[in-house]
Parts: sequence; structure tokens; C-alpha cells
Amino acid sequence: MNKEFWSAIDRLVRESEIVIDRPKGSAHPRYSNFLYKVDYGYLKNTSSMDGGGIDIWKGTAPKQKVNAIICIVDLLKRDSEIKLLMGCTEEEKGIVYKTHNETEYIKGIIKQRP
Repeated sequence: MNKEFWSAIDRLVRESEIVIDRPKGSAHPRYSNFLYKVDYGYLKNTSSMDGGGIDIWKGTAPKQKVNAIICIVDLLKRDSEIKLLMGCTEEEKGIVYKTHNETEYIKGIIKQRP
């Protein structure tokens, strides 16, 4: 249990603007049959493996703190990323996990914050 890791995540989120560009209920820009079941966006002025900002799933829990991360491997894009889960309820964490494990091409594991 690495407190410094979670403190660094908290600082990154605190010092970044959260942009929700795919709100709950919206369709994926390339896959119109995929609907987001949890708000999804990124941290502005950060970078990730795909060249965009660090991705974040923003849940509905009263305490809006990063409470987990999901590490994913995308076999089609041949890359990997971490995505932050902020204020996600247990149900929302399950939805995010399922989202990143629905196909044979993307697999993810969740690391809960202690």
C-alpha cells in the first residue's frame, strides 16, 4: 500500500481541470452502439499513452476522491493505460470493470485504493 502513489494521484487531480467530454448516457464518437454508463473524461493538460489527457471515470459517490484505478491493455491499439476512478460507487466500479473487459481486445484490472 503506497501512500505516496495515491498522494501523487490526488495532487494531479487537484491541480488539473476535469473535463467530462463523454457524459453518462452519451454515445462513443466512433462506436455509436456503445453508451457510457458513467461520466468519462480526462484531466486537462496531462498526457497518457494515447497522446490525450489522463482518462477519468467520474462517479456519483458523495466523496469525490480517486478511489481506484483501472489498468487496461488494448490489443487493437497495442497499448496500455491507467484510468482513474473518482468518486465511483461499488456499482460504478463494476460497470467500469465490465466496460474494459467486454471484448476480447481490451482487458483491465482494478486496483482499489486502500
